[in-house]
Amino acid sequence: MADLQLDNVTKVFTEDDGNEIVAVDEVSLDIDDGEFLVLVGPSGCGKSTTLRMVAGLETVSAGQIRLGSSVINDARPKERDIAMVFQSYALYPHMTVRENMSFGLEESTSMPDEKIAVTVEEAAEMLGIDDLLDRKPDDLSGGQQQRVALGRAIVRDPEVFLLDEPLSNLDAKLRAQMRTELQRIQEEIGVATIYVTHDQTEAMTMADKIAILNDGQLQQVGTPLECYHEPNNLFVAGFIGEPSMNFFDVTRQGDRLVHDAFEYELSAETAGEVGDQRDLVLGVRPEDIEVGSERDGSHSYETRVDVVEPMGDENNVYLAFGPDSEPFVATIDGFQHVEGGQSVVARIPEDAIHVFDRSSGRALRNRQLDTQTVPEPQI
Repeated sequence: MADLQLDNVTKVFTEDDGNEIVAVDEVSLDIDDGEFLVLVGPSGCGKSTTLRMVAGLETVSAGQIRLGSSVINDARPKERDIAMVFQSYALYPHMTVRENMSFGLEESTSMPDEKIAVTVEEAAEMLGIDDLLDRKPDDLSGGQQQRVALGRAIVRDPEVFLLDEPLSNLDAKLRAQMRTELQRIQEEIGVATIYVTHDQTEAMTMADKIAILNDGQLQQVGTPLECYHEPNNLFVAGFIGEPSMNFFDVTRQGDRLVHDAFEYELSAETAGEVGDQRDLVLGVRPEDIEVGSERDGSHSYETRVDVVEPMGDENNVYLAFGPDSEPFVATIDGFQHVEGGQSVVARIPEDAIHVFDRSSGRALRNRQLDTQTVPEPQI
């Protein structure tokens, strides 16, 4: 097995009129052997193009892709020892599951037929499709077809595993189930994996590391919790998390952040972290906003409930400071009852706030990520 490294990888497309479009702009990534990296971003951000360059399906305009100690920029796809699973499954409809999973080994290796049969059956058993080997794709559900596509890649025992939005064609319940299955399978096969998705929930729940792209540029690389609690900039803060982080345009005036509808007093410590910038954005995650009936200190504000979205275990409550102000969202316990039109107090704790430079989008102050380890049970 080997590590995969992207060093300032760039992809430029030239249109018919000669204009150049930079789809991927100097992206650098290190994916360790056995690591699960999720490449996430909005549609058109360059994530699938990056994956296709790693696979050899797109040429690299600049930079290097290294697998282990070898530069593979000019290697043909079949020479890269990389397996890819596509969004559309791309199964041969006239072949059985067994034949679909065997085909790549038969065409690209000298493995004996007996060994191929054993390899396919072992992969099918791992994926829970060993009873489907003699069926054809039309006789399978979407989830079963997805497992076949995964199996076809797994039997090759590749150095790197690439997955291009493999769950997007599945319904919500099956997609959640397959997220868990993919994590288990990836841990079992233990190879470097790049998983492309626009779904930040998949990124948060599956990744060892997340790489966030926007307009072809890498915004942040980190663990899911680092990207969630310590975003590099406004884009990452707004993209990661559902519901999204609330943002308020504010102006620094001494030790206060002044908004059209409220003023937020800063402690000396937080003011020092923010620095001298005046035009700022105050950010706060919905789950960090406390909703009650009484004001408690300078960080509590009278608001009115606009809309309530009951989610079962929690409620998303859309609040407004006044009739002309934009609503913001607080996520509260599902047993806390509020109704539209009700007057409530919203408290924004200072230890939970984020502050960004409004011009550059750069994070000036993030909430601190303080993780706790669950102790081992005493038996």
